[in-house]
Amino acid sequence: MLVIMSMHPQDIPDIPLETVQVARASFPKGNIYMQIRDTLGSIFDDETFVDLFPQKGTLAFSPWRLALVCVMQFTENLSDRQAADAVRGRIDWKYALSLPLTDPGFDYSILSEFRTRLLTSGVEQKLLDILLNKLKEKELLKTAKRQRTDSTHVLAAIRVLNRLETLGEAMRSALDNLAASAPEWLVTNIQSDWFDRYGRRVENYRLPKLDSEREELGSTMGTDALALLDAIYDPNAPQCLRQIPAVQTLRQIWIQQFYAPSDDGSIKWRSVKDMPPSTIAIHSPHDVEAHYSNKRSVNWVGYKVHMTEVCDEDSPRFITNVHTTLSTITDEQAVEPIHSSLSEKKLLPSEHLLDAGYVTSEHLIDSFAFHQVEIIGPVRSDPSWQAKQGKGFDLRGFQIDWDNKVAICPQGHKSAQWINTKDIKGKPLIRVKFLGSTCKTCPVRSSCTQAKKEPRELSIRPKEQQLALQTQRQVQQTPDWKETYNQRAGIESTHSQGVRRSSLRRSRYIGLDKTHIMNVFIACSLNLVRLDAWLNGIPLAKTRESRFTQLRPRSA
Repeated sequence: MLVIMSMHPQDIPDIPLETVQVARASFPKGNIYMQIRDTLGSIFDDETFVDLFPQKGTLAFSPWRLALVCVMQFTENLSDRQAADAVRGRIDWKYALSLPLTDPGFDYSILSEFRTRLLTSGVEQKLLDILLNKLKEKELLKTAKRQRTDSTHVLAAIRVLNRLETLGEAMRSALDNLAASAPEWLVTNIQSDWFDRYGRRVENYRLPKLDSEREELGSTMGTDALALLDAIYDPNAPQCLRQIPAVQTLRQIWIQQFYAPSDDGSIKWRSVKDMPPSTIAIHSPHDVEAHYSNKRSVNWVGYKVHMTEVCDEDSPRFITNVHTTLSTITDEQAVEPIHSSLSEKKLLPSEHLLDAGYVTSEHLIDSFAFHQVEIIGPVRSDPSWQAKQGKGFDLRGFQIDWDNKVAICPQGHKSAQWINTKDIKGKPLIRVKFLGSTCKTCPVRSSCTQAKKEPRELSIRPKEQQLALQTQRQVQQTPDWKETYNQRAGIESTHSQGVRRSSLRRSRYIGLDKTHIMNVFIACSLNLVRLDAWLNGIPLAKTRESRFTQLRPRSA
């Protein structure tokens, strides 16, 4: 096995003549890897990764080659072992990597170690940035004035567990780690029946079927976990035991699942209503960052990835940014990080197409003020019953005097209170209230409020945000705006391509950081696929229609 121990930066070698001859004979028309090598060169170089490895020791396999292999690997959705075999056995891969036909390649475990080094050094994002810079140098990425972004779910690389399985697996994981770290201590604190309960993976089909029996088993497991934790946190126990991640995870899961022991030492399951929110709830001890979330009809445990791509007509649809988050992070929270990342790359768009989940009144103002980016996306409609039913007086029927902090109703009455407060998300909000005596005798009260006694109230945003919100609600009804916004739907084809080519919606690795590096590799690989299609004149595919829908009569 070859082990990466050091790295000495080297110039990128030319492709060996024999490799060129055999590759040209085997692929007279070339293929994606040969085309990319001829067009972009090696893409990466050793200098980029010089800080990842010590300067002394055994010579490592060239990092620029490892980086390119990782990208090519996701182009075909290969495992590490399959990618290492491709380096050894495929002529087109040897061509792209400047390797002689007799090169033995490397052990597949090196790819895992290389990814770990990328994450430890925090340079994984550079891989996409370097590729984009190379595309700009070759004048293949000429413009990025209009871009679009959307998110999709990513399933964590774990089993979906119920509460009982989560607790049992947490206990089993803690015992396994303790057995490896402190076997002598564990032997003196273990209980004999633990071998039967935690000696193998906890799976639902092995657990009792009756609710009463399952609750009894859960209480037993909770008592076991509490006994183990008490022993670990005993003042006489080795301090290092408390630092074991699996032990810390067990402690968190126990707190989330049970109430504190009562006076008689018994424990009780938490009710569903008293369970922690999904933002902190642990659904598997093997990946504590994977949380439950839902979006429309999709429910999942894992992460979320935001892909941003160019959608100018005269440019390939290159992906310019990848932003991976916890599943519980809302789309609107991703807007500023995406713009900041694009700003660092000098790839900020002048128009950014986003769906309603991203667009808020704050973003409409701040994105243009700080980044000169115009957000094109629908804002949420007025939630009041008057606006939804098209009856009565919604917010548009009131005049707002911002200077005097007064609202004037359709009947000409002025508000009595102007209260600056915050909404449930902590964002600034203004509550405007009218006099009860005025509203009580108003002849059009039924068209203004459905409250029986309370006067009419308005909830509005600060001046700039409210005006931007009202303007956007009007603009998004125009035909020109709708025609422009229709281009946003194209980003969904990127998700589709990522799923079909690289299993975008299923993480290979454990944890947020490792899932992000997977998404970066996928973005790089899709960019190479799109570049190859662009160079070969392959047009964008049209939206597929079934044979039945093709029979629909076309309007004149």
